[in-house]
Amino acid sequence: MLKRSLMLLCFIVIGACESDDGGQSLENVIVELNSTVVSGNWQVSSFIDSGTDETYHFDGYTFYFSQNGNLSAINGDSSISGTWAITSDDDSADDNPGTTYDDIDFVIYFASPEAFEDLSDDWDVLTYSSNTIELIDISGGNGGTDYLTLTKI
Repeated sequence: MLKRSLMLLCFIVIGACESDDGGQSLENVIVELNSTVVSGNWQVSSFIDSGTDETYHFDGYTFYFSQNGNLSAINGDSSISGTWAITSDDDSADDNPGTTYDDIDFVIYFASPEAFEDLSDDWDVLTYSSNTIELIDISGGNGGTDYLTLTKI
């Protein structure tokens, strides 16, 4: 009986330490992703809003993610301010099927203008590298799927 209890405890501990992100802990992925996003300037290389390509709204804008959570989108003399964060969210109700990092939210918030408000969401991370971050969101309202790809410039 003691042996079975110890084995059960080991399985519980091992299961609690595993993650669904290729073996890295959620905390490590969040730290790595934070470091990646603040390490350069980014552009929206693709924004698909429920099947409609709306990337053109962000043409010419460079996105700066600062370590303090401020987000700036600058195009010449035009500057739009927002905020960002990368958080852990184990609420399975907002997970997107097929995402490796569905327990990580990449939160973007812009109060205006309208096109930038469309970026405001708690995105799930599909993939990321040092040069590209691919995000997905399934809308709770209309069920449409949005995709956002950020590329380092």
